[in-house]
Amino acid sequence: MNQQPTPLKIILIGDTCIDEYQFGTVDRISPEAPVPVFVPIKKEIKQGMALNVANNLENLGATVVKYVGEPSTKIRLIDQRTKQHVLRLDQDRISDKLSTDTEFDKSADAFVISDYNKGFVSYELVEKLIQTGQPVFVDTKKTDLKRFQGAFVKINHSEFQKAKTLCDNLIVTMGDRGVRYLEKTFSVPRVEITDVCGAGDTFLASLCYFYLTTKNIDRAIEYAILASTITIKHVGVYAPTMKEILCQG
Repeated sequence: MNQQPTPLKIILIGDTCIDEYQFGTVDRISPEAPVPVFVPIKKEIKQGMALNVANNLENLGATVVKYVGEPSTKIRLIDQRTKQHVLRLDQDRISDKLSTDTEFDKSADAFVISDYNKGFVSYELVEKLIQTGQPVFVDTKKTDLKRFQGAFVKINHSEFQKAKTLCDNLIVTMGDRGVRYLEKTFSVPRVEITDVCGAGDTFLASLCYFYLTTKNIDRAIEYAILASTITIKHVGVYAPTMKEILCQG
């Protein structure tokens, strides 16, 4: 009998949140102020930020060891008919930093950092992880990116514009304009967008997974694009399956 390959072991570190989606109707404007009246019908609760990255990695078959901060809460009011967002209410929580003395499993295949700048992830921690020699993948809102030299760093175009320093292995997602890595721009498929929520998390998870399985960062970026293209067709965070991604290719 053929043995199944050992699943990849990923150590995930980052900020997390509870994503609450309230679906309802918007049929009139308030007589008290020029704002829509939202009538809730149903509610869904999902895991966001780092825990969404974990869900994406696990859906691809990886084993994930999680270190996460205190969860924030994001409440989205969504019109049930159009699937349009009416309002988002954020309740942020700042976490204590994860100690740089934390002992991590040395047999892990990679570290993934989902840093929404809520306090849990420090520059010093990421620098120490890079020094281990294991692959490190970082999605961050921090601006001194030179300190992440040696890691694959994924940011969006808005974060790129705010960055004060840059590192070599920088991957910039630019929406429908594609993904930029070094001197190359990767195109993205034209699809009807339902919701971009969680697309960056899917991209990060897929980037790590497919880099580890192909040992080719260009191929990993192409797979990450396909995966995030699936996510934006769904309302709220979504973790594509391997079958869905491969069918897109």
